[in-house]
Amino acid sequence: MTERAATTSRPGVPSSLTMAWSRPVGWILDHVVYRTTVTGKENVPTGGPVIFAGNHISFLDGPVMFGASPRPMHILVKQEMFKGFLGQVLTASGQLPVDRRGDRTALQRCKEVLDAGRCVGILPEGTRGSGAAADINGGVAWLALNSGAPVVPVAILGTRRGAEHLDSVPRPGRRFHVSFGNALTLARRAGESGRVSMDRAALEIRAALAGHVQDSIQLSGQLLPFADARQDLTAVAGTPADDH
Repeated sequence: MTERAATTSRPGVPSSLTMAWSRPVGWILDHVVYRTTVTGKENVPTGGPVIFAGNHISFLDGPVMFGASPRPMHILVKQEMFKGFLGQVLTASGQLPVDRRGDRTALQRCKEVLDAGRCVGILPEGTRGSGAAADINGGVAWLALNSGAPVVPVAILGTRRGAEHLDSVPRPGRRFHVSFGNALTLARRAGESGRVSMDRAALEIRAALAGHVQDSIQLSGQLLPFADARQDLTAVAGTPADDH
């Protein structure tokens, strides 16, 4: 394969050149602007497609996960962000727009990215909330079942704390914690309908992500937002609709 062919993408798959500049920017965000501790990199498969599924507490979660990952990824970002200069930056860095009201086209594009051996990053809670992964949308389950790619749960802590507003910007120098959990591989079972498979896969991914978040809290000492206010975390994450 020629160098030109290696950097040319099939339809729907961003060029690999998008990572040439965006990866260093992600690292600078994590380790220069903020102080990010990263654990569990050894749990990430070193080759082939991977789905990264992270909890969601702040608008910084995607960029922080991007900068902490040992592998480049293309992150699903709400399509409203793809406007003006920011939209140009997101497109140039290889991120993927998604309509959170339901977007089969975006999921199909993610599958093409995974089929090309790339990695996709998703925040399956859909909206910023407690980050406890009490509820996730079904898109990540569909991708896992239809691509065969392993799902790596990612715990992201510190990007929002306590009673901070959902739109708050952490001050430079704050300590974040990102942890990559054990990869989870899912497949349809014999005699199982598509809907049953989807529901089962979503439950397994949710349980893996929620458990990994709690383990990471114990490891890092960093709490989820509102976790110290004794709120019912099963009700805070909400449904995958619009951001607040």
